Amino acid sequence: MYQAGLVLEGGGMKGLYTAGVLDFFLDMGIEFSNCYGVSAGACHLCSFLSGQRGRALAISVDYLNDKNYCSIYNLIKTGDLFGVKMCYDDIPNKLNLYDYEKFNAYQGKAYAVVTNIRTGRAEYLRLKDMHKDIQAVRASASLPLVSRNVKINGEEYLDGGLADSIPIMRSILDGNRKNVVVLTKEEGYRRKPSSHLELMKLCYAKYPKVYELMKNRHISYNETLDYLKAQTDNGQAFVIRPRKKSNVGRIEKNRDKLLTLYQEGYEDAKACQAELLAYLEQKQ
Repeated sequence: MYQAGLVLEGGGMKGLYTAGVLDFFLDMGIEFSNCYGVSAGACHLCSFLSGQRGRALAISVDYLNDKNYCSIYNLIKTGDLFGVKMCYDDIPNKLNLYDYEKFNAYQGKAYAVVTNIRTGRAEYLRLKDMHKDIQAVRASASLPLVSRNVKINGEEYLDGGLADSIPIMRSILDGNRKNVVVLTKEEGYRRKPSSHLELMKLCYAKYPKVYELMKNRHISYNETLDYLKAQTDNGQAFVIRPRKKSNVGRIEKNRDKLLTLYQEGYEDAKACQAELLAYLEQKQ
């Protein structure tokens, strides 16, 4: 196990890129002492930590036509675009069994990044017992406008990407002098202002911090990219990201596109294997 941080950006179904990278890590036996997952990144992190190669991919593509998985039907019926019961109960406990014992054997620390919608701050919820901490993963992946708020210990949470899309700063503050960061946006990407601000203000009138976060998200995200570039230059970060803009949408139903993106992630990680291992093994 490398004494390093693993930072996984979200991105909805674009996270299939991350799933490919993580499966390459599993094939190579690459493990990290501290892991931080945001939204889809948190979801795929679960299968990585349980050592279940191919599981994140299977979950993402095997149920595309099931209305209980991801559908407008779900959204209207339950308030969640992604079905909570299917995603966080039926799949791990009945359809594609999660290896809880293997997860429990993981010797490092793992966190799901969530946004406290009362305070507007990111929180980093430790994943210790996936039977109950799956709620933290759910909260991290609960996209605004198409998900219900997730209540944990009396507080309400949504998508971790609202407050901290790329938690590289948190990882460094936790003492990780080396960090591998997997992004789902291509080189040169810059986030633009949201086009849904008025709707956000209306839907989250009780939680004004959500609107503020969305209003300023492009600024904070782009500042994080600049910070990440600086950390890459000084050796505290190693970035793996798509080489070109993906044609996969955040809510993508095309199986072939998803499989292609997964393979791109795997091949990109494979292509930088020597450089990555040299980075992780160098003394600081």
